[in-house]
Amino acid sequence: MRVFRIWVGVCILAGCSLISVIGAEGAALRVGVSPIFPPMVFKQGKELAGVEVDLARELGKSLGRKIDFVELPWEDQVDALSEGRIDIVMSSMSITVARRHVVDFTRPYLTVAQMTLVRAEDQIRYAFGFPVRLPGAVGVLKATTGEFLMNREFPKSTRKTFKSETEAVQALKKKKVDLFVSDSTLIWHLAGKHATDNLVAVPIMLTEEQLAWAVRKGDQALMEAANGFLKKVSDDGSLNKTFRRWTAIGP
Repeated sequence: MRVFRIWVGVCILAGCSLISVIGAEGAALRVGVSPIFPPMVFKQGKELAGVEVDLARELGKSLGRKIDFVELPWEDQVDALSEGRIDIVMSSMSITVARRHVVDFTRPYLTVAQMTLVRAEDQIRYAFGFPVRLPGAVGVLKATTGEFLMNREFPKSTRKTFKSETEAVQALKKKKVDLFVSDSTLIWHLAGKHATDNLVAVPIMLTEEQLAWAVRKGDQALMEAANGFLKKVSDDGSLNKTFRRWTAIGP
């Protein structure tokens, strides 16, 4: 015990992360997730599922640490990380300049884009692109890059925010909104799932973004461990296999 206390004291003086030191002793890795982004992270019945969930479990095995999933509203993820309530965000988070100011990102593991889901009858409207002012109301998930895109590129368009993709899809079906803007992974998933509801994806990329995991500022130990894991699964092909398990394509 005395040796451990001395080691912790040295690390504190050196600016190390105490949480990382404790983690090395076998503490659970608390993974923040918002299960509203299928196929990346979502609920199958009462169980968490998707790409991020599989990767989190494999990361835990690699580090020799138990994984504790902490379900949070999407807009609370960054605060929970900064306040020490979770150790890492693995929830389809895009790298942005604003987020870089408050969290550190691992190496990217997937490139995505913002896309739109519309009713099939309206698809022809967007055959040649999107007007400066989008017709009708646009649905977005709160505090996502879809909402940021609307604020930046379509400030004159009417928009409605939702807490989940289920709410957004229902609003689209009931004609309460005319488009739903979100990550391409989610939009393609919803287009397949709701094809019989006459919802389709508009195959136009509005942005290009990179997904990564977020760790607390200064947690270099966890950052290096996560990056090492991502390099390994990328090199050995298991990252691609995980994507193919949940999607029609790999990264």
